[in-house]
Amino acid sequence: MSWLEVSVRVSRQHADLVETLLQNQPVLAVTMTDDADDPVLEPGVGETPLWPSVCVTALFDGDTDTAIIAPLLSLIPGVDRPQFVNIRKFDDQQWERVWLDRFQPMQFGRDLWIVPGDQTAPEGAGVVLRLDPGLAFGTGTHPTTRLCLQWIDNHDFAGQTVLDFGCGSGVLGIVAAIKGARRVVCVDNDPQALTATNDNALRNAVGESVQALSPEAFASEYPLSDAAGEGQFAGEGQFDVVLANILAGPLIELAPLLLRQLRADGDVVLSGILAAQSTDVAAAYQSRTHELAEVVDEGWVRIAARKNSARPDDSEAGK
Repeated sequence: MSWLEVSVRVSRQHADLVETLLQNQPVLAVTMTDDADDPVLEPGVGETPLWPSVCVTALFDGDTDTAIIAPLLSLIPGVDRPQFVNIRKFDDQQWERVWLDRFQPMQFGRDLWIVPGDQTAPEGAGVVLRLDPGLAFGTGTHPTTRLCLQWIDNHDFAGQTVLDFGCGSGVLGIVAAIKGARRVVCVDNDPQALTATNDNALRNAVGESVQALSPEAFASEYPLSDAAGEGQFAGEGQFDVVLANILAGPLIELAPLLLRQLRADGDVVLSGILAAQSTDVAAAYQSRTHELAEVVDEGWVRIAARKNSARPDDSEAGK
């Protein structure tokens, strides 16, 4: 089976028109992507902003006559140069094999490796995380994940409890489990992320140690209260390590929750922070932590700190 792909580069104000024109054709799918590396980070609630320059891509059956495409493109304002339009045909492929061919083993720190599929781990690899394609988004290639994995490589998790908040595919939490954490709780609001986490945990033989939960299920199963309640996890300080690779806004908003979930003298590791945002994020955690350290990679920052032994009033957290 073959496919026909039509990509059109337009300004933000014309993206919706292009989408409408394409959807009136026998199109199989239409997607919009950033055309000029202008990321839209942390939009407001209810907002779905587009990038200043947008690449609108339509996928057709390979037998589609390209003659029907030309009149369509002529209706799009500003599309008056050949470099604004790309049309290509390609045959169906084994996408899993393409993914595996492009994704090679990666090293983080001294001993930690991520290895795709059934590829052979490099000789001398100490800790190996195996990932499959498909739902395994979040594979360690982004600087924010890389920063967290480098910290994890240097940490002794033996017997510890770990919270991976905003877990994605569960990479961070699963590596902690591989390194000896006795209990890892991975939290994400995306059901596909939870599926990917469970699949990856089983793939790496740590399924019994890793628990994947939605934020609502997490709040119910691991409640916080000022008065000690019943059960092993009642009250404050349930985890030895808290990992959160999300974005600056949620990290600031979640500071009181994440710090209360952390045991005294426990470690909190935060990533997904742009360099210009690190001061604000650090300020949200500094009243209840010490030994705060920052590491920068390609403009992204990792903040690691240790929770104080003595707890001030909760009202101080997040200020």
